[in-house]
Amino acid sequence: MTVSGVERLNDTHVVLRLTTQQPLPPMLPGQFVEVKVEHSPATFLRRPISINRVDVANNELWLLVHVIGDGTRAMASLKRGDTLNCLLPLGNGFTVPQRAGERCLLIGGGVGTAPLLYYGEVLRKNGCEPSFLLGARTAADLLQLEMFEQIGATYLTTEDGSRGEQGFVTAHPVLRQETFDRIATCGPKPMMVAVANYAQERGIECEASLENLMACGLGACLCCVEKTDKGNVCVCSEGPVFNIKRLKWQNLK
Repeated sequence: MTVSGVERLNDTHVVLRLTTQQPLPPMLPGQFVEVKVEHSPATFLRRPISINRVDVANNELWLLVHVIGDGTRAMASLKRGDTLNCLLPLGNGFTVPQRAGERCLLIGGGVGTAPLLYYGEVLRKNGCEPSFLLGARTAADLLQLEMFEQIGATYLTTEDGSRGEQGFVTAHPVLRQETFDRIATCGPKPMMVAVANYAQERGIECEASLENLMACGLGACLCCVEKTDKGNVCVCSEGPVFNIKRLKWQNLK
């Protein structure tokens, strides 16, 4: 794929916009891309990156890259016109309700907000009512807020109280004051477990996008195995999105 644009959101996050000469294949919210990082001698394995957005009008795929190591630093240094070797789309995505009018709450923490942007857009196009509950350490770590706010009501938490409610997403008043038909979550595992418990206690359908290490993306290397009601499965091929009823997280009641 060819890099058509690079947007640096802050010191540690970059959005890469990628395009091809051919129309992009259909992609579901929650699916991901395995990126081969060239010109990085220390990076041997492909890097899994969530699909952040699909801009059909411009034939662009957006990837939100969290710069934390040699591989992601190499990706963040790409410039317009450079090329990137990608396998896509991989995995299974979020459920898109067929019944219009469903109220959906999308809960993300840190870079786990990345797949929720595209999911929210798809939900809106299908007649649903998406809202977002986004958490981060500080206000500077809240990403792409203007785009989320254009799609639906957006609620914020920060650990230091610099924006929105202070604390974790599961303490936000919206969870007590509003009702929702469906919840989706992506981010740190403790956050997702807490969200899953909240949904289970209230009988709300809930899906979680797991962030296990996915080295191959095809179910061959067994790096990303997760315990489910059907035994150990590869997150990359069976997920990364799972209904919480399938997961064997010990905290779940």
